[in-house]
Amino acid sequence: MKSVAVIGTGIMGAGIAAGFIAQDIPVIILGRSREKADACLNKAIALAKKIGMMGVNSSKSDSDIKQQQLIGTLEDWQDWNQCCWVIETVAENLELKQKIFQYLDQVVPGNIPIGSNSSGFPISKIAEGLKSADRMMGAHYFMPAEVVPLVEIVMGQKTELKYAEQACGLYRTISKKPVLVKKDIPGFLANRIQHALMREALSLVQEGIATPQDIDDAVRYSFGFRYAAVGPMTQKEISGWDGMANAAKEIYPSLSNITALPPKVVQLMAEGKTGMKAGEGFRKWTPEEIKTVSDSYSRRLKAAFDVLSMK
Repeated sequence: MKSVAVIGTGIMGAGIAAGFIAQDIPVIILGRSREKADACLNKAIALAKKIGMMGVNSSKSDSDIKQQQLIGTLEDWQDWNQCCWVIETVAENLELKQKIFQYLDQVVPGNIPIGSNSSGFPISKIAEGLKSADRMMGAHYFMPAEVVPLVEIVMGQKTELKYAEQACGLYRTISKKPVLVKKDIPGFLANRIQHALMREALSLVQEGIATPQDIDDAVRYSFGFRYAAVGPMTQKEISGWDGMANAAKEIYPSLSNITALPPKVVQLMAEGKTGMKAGEGFRKWTPEEIKTVSDSYSRRLKAAFDVLSMK
């Protein structure tokens, strides 16, 4: 079976590798050193077992599973022909990503598609000026990568559709949900929708109309509850576009159209109140609360993953 090469040994690299390992697709983890790659592989196997191994791997020991995978450094790796997909997962540093893609442009055979997990940099900029940019694309995961099903396949200015569709097909075989984004726009697809919601939510908090807790409850227990079953477009197909259209006439003119963060958020950042990692955001967090909420979040994500995986 052809392998997937994962370049990068951080949290995203391990999570991405886990998704393939769990589905019996071998991986090649390439890092700055063999030690980092080996540690990443161990983490990936642990994550794969946590989400559930499929096929022959389900009855194998960690050591047996590990023997099916390969590790190395990017500079030393040569056997690219055994790959069906190469994905870069290094830190969000444009210069670093460009250097890696310049190298891949030269060493990876032209029939093998190459993706970048960048969450912010356009693939058109990462692959700018490269001779094989036609097989390069964005492949944006969401944390935790081993659990969240969505992968955004983002076409750059020169990406050929056949390579993007090839990547989408691969992700369908491992029970991921690829979406094809046909234009390399800021935020791709999911983050644009997410930020549109956050702009309105933060504006409501800024104006004192609702608290952050009220916002959470309003989303989780109304349309968020429905969107877990079907997406927004299908939900409106069910309820009817005429009702939405009538409400839009009243609501659209009053929606927030701010182009910068609200003052309350700016103040939080200035005070170092960046959320749980700082012990405080819109509210204070004790270590016990952080653990409780984080554990609950993980369990709910896993439960949602199990439900969405049902046929």
